[in-house]
Amino acid sequence: MISVDRMRRLGGVSLLALSTVAAASLAFPIQNSAFAQETEIRPPFAAAVPDGAPMSFADLIETVSPAVVTIQASGSADPSALVGPDMEGMPPQFREWLERQFGDQQRGRVQPRRSLGSGFFIDAEGHIVTNNHVVAGADEITVGLSDGTEYDARIVGLDEQTDLALLKVDADVEFPFVTLEDDANYRVGDWVVAVGNPFGLGGTATAGIISAIGRPIGNATYNDFIQVDAPINRGNSGGPTFDLSGNVIGVNSQIFSPTGGNVGIGFAIPSDVASRIIDQLKNDGRVARGWLGVSIQNVTDDIAEALGLEQTGGAIVSSIVSDSPAAQAGFEREDVVLEINGEEVEGSRDLTRRVGAFSAGEEVRFRVLRDGRERTLRVTLGDRPSEDDLNSMQNEGQAEAEASYFGMQLMPMSDEDRERYGIDAGTSGLVVDTLERGSEPAQKGITSGDIILEAGGTPLATPEDFRNAVAGAREDGRSAILLLVETRGGQRYVALQLGEDEE
Repeated sequence: MISVDRMRRLGGVSLLALSTVAAASLAFPIQNSAFAQETEIRPPFAAAVPDGAPMSFADLIETVSPAVVTIQASGSADPSALVGPDMEGMPPQFREWLERQFGDQQRGRVQPRRSLGSGFFIDAEGHIVTNNHVVAGADEITVGLSDGTEYDARIVGLDEQTDLALLKVDADVEFPFVTLEDDANYRVGDWVVAVGNPFGLGGTATAGIISAIGRPIGNATYNDFIQVDAPINRGNSGGPTFDLSGNVIGVNSQIFSPTGGNVGIGFAIPSDVASRIIDQLKNDGRVARGWLGVSIQNVTDDIAEALGLEQTGGAIVSSIVSDSPAAQAGFEREDVVLEINGEEVEGSRDLTRRVGAFSAGEEVRFRVLRDGRERTLRVTLGDRPSEDDLNSMQNEGQAEAEASYFGMQLMPMSDEDRERYGIDAGTSGLVVDTLERGSEPAQKGITSGDIILEAGGTPLATPEDFRNAVAGAREDGRSAILLLVETRGGQRYVALQLGEDEE
């Protein structure tokens, strides 16, 4: 302890040093009250716990930790996914070195796949919630409890769309469990506690607050996320995020990090979403989502202007899968979906999520705008196919959406096309997919991959827009139509002659 004389001799000491001394007096209570009165040392502030902040998380963590498990999953990687270098024609010394580095891949040997994550029991019978990406493709799964006990587990069901998985431990034991809250009530700024297995260290608890609610992340179509600043790291995937009552309000799923470690931005799947998905996995082993059978996109300012709409909103149908529920109900391309069962549709993401929230076989009312008039279509939704089947259907629908004009095969512009040319996200256009040799566009310098932004001054979003622009130019008595084309060398205008049979 520093004496008064010593303090006086330190007259030139900075305010920071004196503050440190004062702070130390808070941490180490002074035993001699007379000394305290003599020196007249007073703390600069009173030690107090802010309203809503717990003195300690110890009781909460002690209660919930036994239900949190470590998950080790192992399986065999797909040998076709192992890509080694092409050694054809390489000098012998390089080839020998590369064979040592990539020999297993080159010989097509199956490599082991291992993953480490977290999970938690949701009932005494041994059902465990975790992330799909932790256990997908696993042949063996081992779960470790906080007391060191280990059990084998099996997969009950997986849902890639929400990154959730349900496991089951088959043992004659009553397991400790926590509650997956299906009607959680939380706000930005509320305290949360995350428990999991970061970096394989075993049961680790961290605390923080909710930073944001309803975060759309990446390609997650069917759920938004809770953003938390409680430290989440690799290995926390699948672990629970608790409120101060010990209820699970989220399932840790993703982190944002340029380094691979925690930077204070973690994301959890909301418990109400997780509860609904887990119930379906438990009952059926899979999630059955409603399916309409259309490709859709947001109605941008350009598309709204081209369609004569007063404002953006809703989702425009760009293609329809043959024999899908949408096709059977009478949907058409360029239909703008405005409402579902009387509730307004904000955009394509909102439409996809809300359709997926219905069960297959349900009848749903869609309010659409077509040719300037609103109409109602009643659709009996189908069962959403697998991702592979959907991709195949979408490719077929995209091929059907192509149309030939002036010897060009045109199709809507994708996000990759926009990125390739540096085009703003709100800009629409048609990509020249293929081009007949000797056609007028080819003779005038248009090439495959070019993007036609406008025809006759009208922005283009679908091949039908191009057809309508050509028809409008003919009706106005024009002999040619002017195209605004985005090429690798920049934008330029190209005029195409209107023949009698050109469409």
